[in-house]
Amino acid sequence: MAPHDADPRHAHPNDGFPAQEQDQPGQTDQMRPKPDHGETTDEGHGRLSGRRALITGGDSGIGRAVAIAFAREGADVAIVHMPEEQGDADETLRWVREAGRTGLSIAGDIRDEDFATRCVADVRSAFGGLDTLVLNAGYQHDVDGFETLSTDAMRRVFDTNLAGMIFSARAAFAELEPGSSITVTASIQSFNPSPGLIDYAMTKAAQVAFVKALAEEAGPRGIRVNAVAPGPIWTPLIPGTGWDADKVRNFGADTPLGRAGQPAELAGAYVYLASGESSYVSGAVLPVTGGKAL
Repeated sequence: MAPHDADPRHAHPNDGFPAQEQDQPGQTDQMRPKPDHGETTDEGHGRLSGRRALITGGDSGIGRAVAIAFAREGADVAIVHMPEEQGDADETLRWVREAGRTGLSIAGDIRDEDFATRCVADVRSAFGGLDTLVLNAGYQHDVDGFETLSTDAMRRVFDTNLAGMIFSARAAFAELEPGSSITVTASIQSFNPSPGLIDYAMTKAAQVAFVKALAEEAGPRGIRVNAVAPGPIWTPLIPGTGWDADKVRNFGADTPLGRAGQPAELAGAYVYLASGESSYVSGAVLPVTGGKAL
């Protein structure tokens, strides 16, 4: 993370991104420039000591940054990822283990109800329990006019961002103990939807409703449920969205800070929401948007 006195406009590169495109799920090593996940800058302070965390979509992007930060704060970390993302997952686990924590990689597709349910049981078995759940896996694609919206692509968005999230949360919920937390990766699109991401934005708005409703039910059990709403963050999802060169080049330039964010700049929000420092925070949506209002 940037020094506390750094100019936030220039804490990370702000001169645009070269044209690039990938098929989803994207791969970190194909990105130019490589995202900053806090590998060399994040410092832990024991705020999650003894925690046992599961992060869906934990192999790259925001998920990797959160995994690294959680491990350096003292948590054991399991990540769920697609089988074709194993290379990214292995790199994430390397950083988790270098922090002296146990790391676990579980390959599969959370759209599959059996897998999404089973991976929760696998984490509990490996770690002796689960108390920190980060529902981060997501999918988006460019929609070039509403009339061109593909049914198959729409269903992939809905099944990944909503059904997969619910399957994993439901499997974990009954056995979570007081002091546990659930954090969902929502989006600025929850509140300020773009027509080119119409189906994605719909799912992100639904995630906010999920967080608020579940927080009401979970609170009497001593469980907190919150969301982080990222703005434009440079992750493999971006070159995999299908945008043209101009849109990739100017990605994030329309924020008040004038640039896209890096995954490392999100990690502190997740640490805060998982830690005792946020003991009176539930049902909240924490924006990390470069100054864009929700």
